[in-house]
Amino acid sequence: MKRIFIIPFLLVLVVGLCASPVFAQAMGSVKGVCKDSEGKPVTGAVVEWAGVETGRKYSIKTNNKGEYFSLGISPGKYNVQLMKDGKEIFHINGVQVGLDEVALDFDLKKEQEKTAAGQGMTAEQVKQIQEAQAQAAKENNTVKTLNDKLNAAKASSDAGDYETAITTLTEANQMDPSRDVIWFRLADAYRMSAIKQTDHAEKQKRFESAAADYQKAIELKQSPTAPKDPEANSKVAAYYNNLAEVYGKSNRVDDAVKSYQQAATLDPAHAGQYLFNTGAVLTNAGKVDDAVVAFDKVIVADPTKADAYYWKGVNLVGKATTDKSGKVVAAPGTEEAFSKYLELQPTGSHAEEAKAMLQYIGSTIETGFGTKKKAVKK
Repeated sequence: MKRIFIIPFLLVLVVGLCASPVFAQAMGSVKGVCKDSEGKPVTGAVVEWAGVETGRKYSIKTNNKGEYFSLGISPGKYNVQLMKDGKEIFHINGVQVGLDEVALDFDLKKEQEKTAAGQGMTAEQVKQIQEAQAQAAKENNTVKTLNDKLNAAKASSDAGDYETAITTLTEANQMDPSRDVIWFRLADAYRMSAIKQTDHAEKQKRFESAAADYQKAIELKQSPTAPKDPEANSKVAAYYNNLAEVYGKSNRVDDAVKSYQQAATLDPAHAGQYLFNTGAVLTNAGKVDDAVVAFDKVIVADPTKADAYYWKGVNLVGKATTDKSGKVVAAPGTEEAFSKYLELQPTGSHAEEAKAMLQYIGSTIETGFGTKKKAVKK
């Protein structure tokens, strides 16, 4: 009789041992669509649900339609943020999640309309704001694309591939011809490519293209409608400086001098360099007297600029004469110019030439600390 009752009892024990209890927690779900102020999907964004009581966070990404969806959200109250690139775009606080699915959309266009209505704006004012925001978004996209082209063109120019740089910058100008910096970079590419040309006609053609593009950059930068820029004058001065170089290489000496003068006027802080460049162009053109005047202005602006003394001396040597005995008679100031260069740069790149010039005019050469060595007279 005991065996009859033992088996059912053991079966009860086995059932008890094998049956593990399951405690399922009831969860909710959330979904929604995210749109920007233009009504376009906000893609690649994150919708973050942060529990007010628990502090637990759920981060859900939007798809290419701006949609998001997630299961398994614990019931409770949440603060919800829409974020893009780590920055908050909009937020909604106090959203209650239960066992039913919660649909929470982010429609920034509608939110702006609500805000405007709360501030007493008319429908037309709301429309103007939205158009301004759409224009700003378009501008940001354009600027990004143009910057990418500028960077690509710079890489090409740095590698000496000016043809690719010209093509890239021309494409950028076709997208938006109102950017002075693009015209400036295009002019630079033409200028640098011209130097490499062996055909004179082609070289001149490229110099002409460069000059036209520099002038366009200057025109845009100085336009009354140009964006305010506290550094506008110094940038335009740089444009004039490079334009002057093109004129100089095209034998348009007077135009080069005028452009350097414009640069010096616009950017007094760097006037010494622009005046020095003026002297260089005049020296290359053989305009000795004008070159000496230019280098004197450089010396007034910066008495420590050694090269200005050297090139002044070089031009003055060109004015030297000989007397009846054949002795070289230097123009006034020649010896002082070369001596000052050697005083400032005793081992400079032009030191040996300066000493040779002093010998040529029969002057003494300062060798340091007050001792002088008599130059050989010719």
